[in-house]
Amino acid sequence: MYLHEIEAEFLVDARRGSILEQFAGAIYRHIPDGEMPVRVVITESTGGRYKCEVALLRNAPLKNHGDLGPSAQASALSFRKRRIENNQTFNAVLLVPTGIGAEIGGHAGDATPVATLMASICDTLITHPNVLNGSDLIDFSSNTLYVEGSSISRLLMGSIGLLPVRANRVLVVIDSHPDEFFVDAAINAVNAARSSYGLICPMILRLDPPLEMRSRYMDSGRVAGEVEGIDRLIAVLDDHRGSYDAVAVSSVISVPLSYHIDYFESSGNMLNPWGGVEAMLTHTVSTLYDVPSAHAPMLENQEIANMETGIVDPRMAAEAISLTFMQSVLKGLQKSPKIVTGIEDMGHHGVLTASDVSCLVIPDGCLGLPTLAALEQGIAVIAVRENRTVMKNDLSCLPWSPGQFHIVENYWEAAGVMAALKAGIDPKAVRRPLLQAEVRTSTAPVSAIRGPAPESAAIGPSADG
Repeated sequence: MYLHEIEAEFLVDARRGSILEQFAGAIYRHIPDGEMPVRVVITESTGGRYKCEVALLRNAPLKNHGDLGPSAQASALSFRKRRIENNQTFNAVLLVPTGIGAEIGGHAGDATPVATLMASICDTLITHPNVLNGSDLIDFSSNTLYVEGSSISRLLMGSIGLLPVRANRVLVVIDSHPDEFFVDAAINAVNAARSSYGLICPMILRLDPPLEMRSRYMDSGRVAGEVEGIDRLIAVLDDHRGSYDAVAVSSVISVPLSYHIDYFESSGNMLNPWGGVEAMLTHTVSTLYDVPSAHAPMLENQEIANMETGIVDPRMAAEAISLTFMQSVLKGLQKSPKIVTGIEDMGHHGVLTASDVSCLVIPDGCLGLPTLAALEQGIAVIAVRENRTVMKNDLSCLPWSPGQFHIVENYWEAAGVMAALKAGIDPKAVRRPLLQAEVRTSTAPVSAIRGPAPESAAIGPSADG
């Protein structure tokens, strides 16, 4: 098996019905037989033309998707429309996609203060590792759910639910490394988690030979990559199925040596080279096994470990002080919610589904399955302009329902819109000027004015047959 990305371009016409349905159909036409989509990003859209980058798992194993049947392609693009919105609680999804150079959340846990702010307004905040992981630092409130990115996408698509847990058994898979120093450091990190906050770790597995993960920059400016040797990881997960509830992986990501120096000297302007391929791997694991997963990069050699970074941009500081980058992964996975599949189980008390999601908060211009799913589900979307990325999409061009889409300047304003939505008021009502209500004249059809046709003119069988 081989994990890689392809680029695709196609036309979608909003006048022809569901954009998501047309989009999924176009993606399927670009996917070779035997390959499974695990991550989809729309990098640019203009006049109905969409440029897309899709992460694919080649020679993907077949997986049964309940009422959809076994399919190697169904996972990421399967959609089930919610029938109702649960208004008893206010639950938000906060997304900052990995590998797109987000001004806030594009580095190591630097969107955590945003998550804390959002969580203070919600009953439950659902967010993902890219928002919260700060290498060996992580902090989030008790009403925040740490959910791998593809699982959030599937939640919004209506194909899974999330069930909060007391604790997970976290299986840790560590790459073999030519320098035992890094293996020992990773094992020490796991044992530190066991002793300091009671992590349940059934075992640590060394993967030999290791995964081959390589990062690369796409033409769009995004960071993605490729993974070889994923068969070995899948074999390990198959062999120990039933003994774990979540998976943490620590492996080397190959990048040019200069990237390490350039990144820390860029004052935050260089896209993080490691996150994109990490997301590809964890999306694959969570999609295939329906378990939470997260990845921590293992350093390549002692030269990099001992590199003098000096004082770096505050957004990168968490990376500059870490050796294994594992504690955020382990702590996050400790209570990451269970992924629930199947319509009957998703209706169980306590399971969060798309029906329970009140709003989605994203950087402006970010377009992918979560945004399209929210559009189709009637979920309110708040787009934040200040969180600039390399994505080139005008979200206002999508066929939103009235009051569904809100553009704000910053996360302060996003919090205000969320509070207004939670209170059940029009966010525009607290701004000035307050515009006049639109008044339209509606002319009744002639048939409605004349009343029903006489009985003699009725079409069809008479009352007596």
